Amino acid sequence: MDTAIRQEPVATMPSTQSEPNGPEPAPSNGISADEIALYDRQIRLWGMKAQEKIRNANILLITIKALGNEIAKNLVLAGIGSITVVDHEVVTEADLGAQFFLSAADGHMGMNRAVAASAAIQRLNPRVRVIVDQVDIRLKPPSFYGGFDIVIATDLDSNLLDIINTATRLSGRAFYAAGSHGMYGFLFADLIEHDYVIQRARSNMATATGRETKTRSVVAVSPKGDDDKIELVTKRELYSTWLLASDVATLPEDVLRSARRRRVVTPILSCLRALWAFTSAHNAPPNANDRTQLGEFTRLAQDKHKALGLPVETLRSEVLRSFLQNIGSEVSPVAAVLGGQLAQDVINVLGQTQQPIQNFVIFDGGAMEATMYPLHPDGPLGRALLSSQMDVSMGTANGDPAVMGVVATGMFGPITVPMVDPSQVISLD
Repeated sequence: MDTAIRQEPVATMPSTQSEPNGPEPAPSNGISADEIALYDRQIRLWGMKAQEKIRNANILLITIKALGNEIAKNLVLAGIGSITVVDHEVVTEADLGAQFFLSAADGHMGMNRAVAASAAIQRLNPRVRVIVDQVDIRLKPPSFYGGFDIVIATDLDSNLLDIINTATRLSGRAFYAAGSHGMYGFLFADLIEHDYVIQRARSNMATATGRETKTRSVVAVSPKGDDDKIELVTKRELYSTWLLASDVATLPEDVLRSARRRRVVTPILSCLRALWAFTSAHNAPPNANDRTQLGEFTRLAQDKHKALGLPVETLRSEVLRSFLQNIGSEVSPVAAVLGGQLAQDVINVLGQTQQPIQNFVIFDGGAMEATMYPLHPDGPLGRALLSSQMDVSMGTANGDPAVMGVVATGMFGPITVPMVDPSQVISLD
């Protein structure tokens, strides 16, 4: 989603702020006349009620690199209520190559990345509240995420995505993860359980409620007002956690049963799973100059490919070589594609009128394709995945008595969510 909208002058411009403990609620009053004029085209697309939900949404965006730039741009232009940008890193020369919010001429080198980008984000739409948080996301307690409607984590390692997603589940908040590596990238969504309403012409056969797919069901059907020719169909999508979907989950049965469909599954999925496994084990991506590490990554990719039930011949050496050469780099057009698709899905989820991402999108720049794959394990999904039977207790994380953790015991063992004493969480203004 790369929406161009008319910008109108306003009397005042809200200043960016640093609020490490979450945002204050966005205004809940109705949309003003000048806002209706400003957002006229998109209101025509998704309606006034959806725009009101978008206007009141508090969004958390973690890490503001090239992908974060695109996500922030699209959400701010759409008119969300507030966006909190969390990033503790400083601007380096590498950041200037693919990020349009930063420039050396503006003196951004060495500044905190969120602070440096905030002024440009604010200029895109002065009505949106832009909040800067310079505290390392790893120091945030699980309760931090409860202050937001949607949490978006970009360009983080798999272990940290596990921790954040567990915290968003505990708070009942929608979670997105995204990452890019040069010509390749991914989107992931855990909306837990998401209802949306589609409007369509009523057919001669009544629409039945009940399960449609492993993840989707029809929960209600009703006429649209007095028009019996149009029906409103409420559907519900169930989701898995990052922990399960990124490694344990398999491809859908209809894909596994078809040799033709298995052949066209992108091998980048296997490469990404290998990268997440490698970085989880080594706390760093493979070193291109280390033959031992390259050999380990290749074996991991082959194992992941086999576990997915994909043909050996589709994971070619040139694919592995290209993927390895792209790790850690940023390409602006790829970030634009992924950031636009994620932002559009956030808008759809807030408006509740479109089917959302379910649950992985893999971007393969070599094939110029962004394909969606529903990756889920056997067993319960949605809220039942981490149900009220979850054992939540206080414990000690990583052997450090100063750092506390919430241990959530689910169907695949304990997941530790680090916490700190709130007095240790400070703003670095």
